[in-house]
Amino acid sequence: MAKELKELTKRSENYSQWYNDLVIKADLAEQSAVRGCMVIKPYGYAIWEKMQQQLDKMFKETGAQNAYFPLLIPKSFLSKEAEHVKGFAKECAVVTHYRLKSSEEGTGVEVDPAAKLEEELIIRPTSETIIWNTYKNWIKSWRDLPLMCNQWCNVMRWEMRTRPFLRTSEFLWQEGHTAHATREEAEEEAQKMLKVYADFAEQWMAVPVVQGVKSETERFAGALDTYTIEAMMQDGKALQSGTSHFLGQNFAKSFDVTYLNKENKPEYVWATSWGVSTRLIGALIMTHSDDNGLVLPPRLAPIQVVIVPISKTSEQLKAIHDQLKPIIDGLRAMGITVKFDDNDTKRPGFKFADYELKGVPVRLVMGGRDLENNTIEVMRRDTLQKETVSLEKILEYVPKLLEEMQANILKKAKDFRDAHIYECENYDEFKQKIKDGGFLLCHWDGTEETEAKIKEETQATIRCVPFGVEQTPGVDMVSGKPAKYRVIIARSY
Repeated sequence: MAKELKELTKRSENYSQWYNDLVIKADLAEQSAVRGCMVIKPYGYAIWEKMQQQLDKMFKETGAQNAYFPLLIPKSFLSKEAEHVKGFAKECAVVTHYRLKSSEEGTGVEVDPAAKLEEELIIRPTSETIIWNTYKNWIKSWRDLPLMCNQWCNVMRWEMRTRPFLRTSEFLWQEGHTAHATREEAEEEAQKMLKVYADFAEQWMAVPVVQGVKSETERFAGALDTYTIEAMMQDGKALQSGTSHFLGQNFAKSFDVTYLNKENKPEYVWATSWGVSTRLIGALIMTHSDDNGLVLPPRLAPIQVVIVPISKTSEQLKAIHDQLKPIIDGLRAMGITVKFDDNDTKRPGFKFADYELKGVPVRLVMGGRDLENNTIEVMRRDTLQKETVSLEKILEYVPKLLEEMQANILKKAKDFRDAHIYECENYDEFKQKIKDGGFLLCHWDGTEETEAKIKEETQATIRCVPFGVEQTPGVDMVSGKPAKYRVIIARSY
């Protein structure tokens, strides 16, 4: 195994350091010169592109269209929706001037005090305010509804404690913003988009998620309801992996967005917003990867199949390439991404370790003996099992193997998640159990006081009131008061 790989911290020793090591060593990202921001490297960005392409397709199937709105938002816009500004005020970066000038010493530049903006501009932490100010001009009649826009962009939230992909001051995301004629339509849209996120997480990322609704204290600033998908990482912590918000008429009223109904009477529209971010890459890493490096689900792997030839002469290398060219062309014709690595500056052993580290799902190796026997060695990244396969069967074998791996990676993650969901009725037991991680299903009395006490004493939060769980009344383990339903409580990222 390559020296670099041996230096990867083991999950059992320090899970947090293992994650940081893996992000760097697998060439996904690195810290930038700007505090709290990261550079997403080509390999990491290629994963994001694959996510983006699939999600974009799924959004458009719901009727959403892509648009783009300004990065800078007038400060007065954020003041218009009280809960919204309260939620984001501490995270906003503010532009105050529009010009620099040479310093008097002539050694650098400084802000020109004469170039102060009349109104400060906020670098978008999210775009509800600028979008709803725009929608006011687009919506006049019931015929203009529903209006469903999505944008792929960056946002800025001034974070104090950052970690690549999971929490950075600047990150990439998509944000959908929709306007509807009725409350029912908007609520249906918010829940529909949550299902889109859940389907993507499970079918493409192979990450099983719990769908549910957030408590009042955990919901998005300015929303009436926030729906969430919660994923469990290998250390038992939760990662909020996507949210969809029912905004009611809050933003419509703040920005005076009305439409004329079929009776020609003005009504405020109903709104939703929904988003996922590059945090999904963090979820991908922490759900599946192991002590050897990344384990990528085949549907999102930038390179799905790598072919490493092992040759003693240039003639033998050419013979291997000629033998494999129909295979490469055949796999690519099926939409499978293939890399033929004939780089002679790196030894085969280094390549094997490097592709293992980067989580390439399938590795094919052909040497002189394989060439003679018309065979090829196949290794699958999820189990590290090797098999020798006849070249005649490989075009049939590889696509089936990729689908089998996709299903196996999901099953492994689901089995782990399901084995770490516990019902709990006793607070002392809860305090012990939460230290080991997992999702704890507990009765909750619905009060902020109980929620705050749990957070203060255990650093765990109510992740959601889960859907798909049979709800029965009970007693809150903290307050002893009656409780209508169980919630999922976990420590989180």
